[in-house]
Parts: sequence; structure tokens; C-alpha cells
Amino acid sequence: MDTFALCVVVGTALIFAYTNGFRDSANSIATSVSTRALTPRVAVLLAAVMNLAGAFLGSGVARTVSEGLIAAPNGSRGLTVLFAALLGAIAWNVITWALGLPSSSSQALLGGLVGAALAGASTVHWDGVLNKVVLPMVLSPLAGLVAGYLVMVCLLWIFRRAHPARAQRGFRMAQTVSAAAMALGHGLQDAQKTMGVIMMALVITEAEPAGGGIPVWVTLSCALMLALGTYTGGWRVMRTLGRRIMELDPPRGFAAETTAASVMYTASYAFQAPVSTTHVITSAIVGAGTTRRISAVRWGVAKNILTGWFLTMPAAAAMSALVFWITHLLTS
Repeated sequence: MDTFALCVVVGTALIFAYTNGFRDSANSIATSVSTRALTPRVAVLLAAVMNLAGAFLGSGVARTVSEGLIAAPNGSRGLTVLFAALLGAIAWNVITWALGLPSSSSQALLGGLVGAALAGASTVHWDGVLNKVVLPMVLSPLAGLVAGYLVMVCLLWIFRRAHPARAQRGFRMAQTVSAAAMALGHGLQDAQKTMGVIMMALVITEAEPAGGGIPVWVTLSCALMLALGTYTGGWRVMRTLGRRIMELDPPRGFAAETTAASVMYTASYAFQAPVSTTHVITSAIVGAGTTRRISAVRWGVAKNILTGWFLTMPAAAAMSALVFWITHLLTS
């Protein structure tokens, strides 16, 4: 029974990775497509390849997710907690994708884990949730906002005497590199979150020892599903990020992507913290955009996105708790 339940949880985790890539592909390609630095097809292919590569660059975030947030009980009850967390996160991903709202898949998964754990009377490591989830989720968008503004100010000063048309062409070419860096950071962050959940399931069923390394098949399967979802594309969300917040030009697109990639690498390697790629790139776009003028940012759209951010964790937690209770009732 545990073997079948383990397969169900692993399969659900891979479906989550697919929905993550499907809706969060926009994070990597929206700015490059909106500035016409890359065509949509080339941008999606680039994002998929770099997402795949990024999954193999570390394991710190995966360890935080698998060991630092909740302690699910061994056996079928623990697997039910993980299944409920994943299904609740998937449901929220689909709802926000249908609405075209760039909410955070990371927040959905982490909120789902906490909600399902509470429903299943499992231990929640609140210090880990605060230090590794809540604080990074608050600080990383602020870092993206400030750094996006400062990077763009520096670029304006450095290239203040450059010919405008020539500078635009140069930054359009540079966006190929910054978009690739952004997609690599997305793979580094988001593939590891799914890897962490699968590792929890393997440890719960004693298929893998606690504290052991992540098997290659786990990394590869999560990376492939994230890349497949990315290649499928999330065009509704891309429109919101790329055009509705503000009209981007190549220099500001380059500044936003470079800033977002830097924040994600820092969070992954320095703090092993799971941060939201959606939050980081959106705040970096706003930061770079305010160097043109404050009114260039469509603050009504930004407000709607901010509302989605605050709703995501509690909504995903509630959905996951409901799924746990239903699943537990049906299987008991």
C-alpha cells in the first residue's frame, strides 16, 4: 500500500513541477519577449533548456523544503499530508493561471505543506517557516525593487552619452544573456522545491535514508517536468508581467532580469532559502520602471498582483487542509 501511495505522491509532485513550469515560464521570458529581444518560440525554448540545467546546480533549497519546514509522520499518514499539500498547490496554480495572475507557485507549495501538516496534526517547524520562508518572501521582493532601481540608474549613467538607437540594439542582444541567467535561476530555485517534497516522501517510506543525497532520478525527473511545463508556456501570465505592469524597453528589461537572477542565486547559495521567482522579477520590473517616472508603472495592476501574493499562502493552505481531510476520510 505504501509503495502505491508513494508512487501517487511522486506522480503528483511531478505534475506540480509541470504546472510550476507552465505558469512560471513567464518569469523567465516575459521581459525579453515584450522588448522584442527574443521571439516567443526562441524565448520559451531558451527558458526550458536553462530551467533544465539549473536543476542540477545545487541542493540547498531542496534540503530546506525536505527537512526544515514540517515533520510529516512515517507511513501512509505522512504521504497523505504530502499528497494534500501538492494537490492544494496545483489547484491554486491552475486557478491563478486561469485568471492570468502571476502569483507564486513557491508560496502555494509552501503554504500547502503548512496547511496539510496542521490538518494532519504533524509538526510544523515554525522557526524554519519564519526564517526560511516568510522573511525571504518579504525581503527578496524588496531587494529586487531596490536593486532593480539602482542597476537601472547605473546603466543610465554609464551609457548617458551612448547613441540611443545603438544602445537599444546592444541591450536587446544583452537580454539573451540576462534571460538565460534568469531561467537558470528559476530552475535552480523551483525544481529543487519539488525535489525536496519527493525526498520527504522517500524518507517517510524509508526508501531513502534521512540526510542522504538526492538521487539522480529525482533531480532529472523534476528538471524534465519543469522544462516541459516551461516549453508549453504560460502566455496569460506573460502578458501581465511583460506589458500590463509597464511598457519595458531593452535596457530596463536587461536591468530587471539581471537583478532578479542575482537575487535568486544569492537566496539559493547564501541562504538556501526558497524564494518566489514571480515576486522577484515583478519587483525588479517595477524598480527598473520607476527610473523612467513613477507614473510609468501601472500601480493598479501591481496592486492586484500584490493582493494575489498575500492570498496565495493562506488560500493554498486552506485548500490543502481540505484535501487532507477528504483524502483521510476516504482512505480510513
